[in-house]
Amino acid sequence: MQSFIHIDSPNYLREEQLPAPLNWSAVFGNDHPIALEIGCGIGDFIVKTALEAPERNFIAIDFYNKGCYKTCRRIDSHGLTNVRVLRVEARQFIQERLPKGLLAAVYINCPDPWPKKKHRKRRLVNRQFLEFLRDYLVPGGDFYFATDFDDYGIDVAGLLPGMAGYGNCLTPDLYRHELEGYHLSKYMRKFMAEGKRIYFVHYRKIS
Repeated sequence: MQSFIHIDSPNYLREEQLPAPLNWSAVFGNDHPIALEIGCGIGDFIVKTALEAPERNFIAIDFYNKGCYKTCRRIDSHGLTNVRVLRVEARQFIQERLPKGLLAAVYINCPDPWPKKKHRKRRLVNRQFLEFLRDYLVPGGDFYFATDFDDYGIDVAGLLPGMAGYGNCLTPDLYRHELEGYHLSKYMRKFMAEGKRIYFVHYRKIS
């Protein structure tokens, strides 16, 4: 069993210490658009993305303490002030801490695929979650999903066509194996080096 790592970073927010409701403009000190990464891993994706978009604020969440610690280390070493990290469960955090219509973008990169058929109901991204998430995106807000797991990628890509409120940004493709301008995480590069393909899905909220 891994020991719990104390995170001492100005960019780390402890959920139990946050007021409710939470004023995100006060948290970041500005009114810039806000994007959310669900499952930030070790933080390489969010750091590259945040460095490229200083005009946007980012919330990076993960359920694993070690991942949050490594993400904060990366953020702090780059001197970023537009990212905040929390160790939370995604759905509960969104529901309790984010007002509807807040998010300019949501990124979900290589989530747990739960490969066994009997466990697939545990997957984060399904029709119910996509419908839930839609309410928290601004009109024109982007939803990005990436996975190395064939079944998961094809499944998510097949859920969105025809779902009210979403428009496909990759038309006529449902998914692509390369997405120009989208940063690759360490895990994506590792999977690609093993000969696996990444499935990228990109949809946008439409009114």
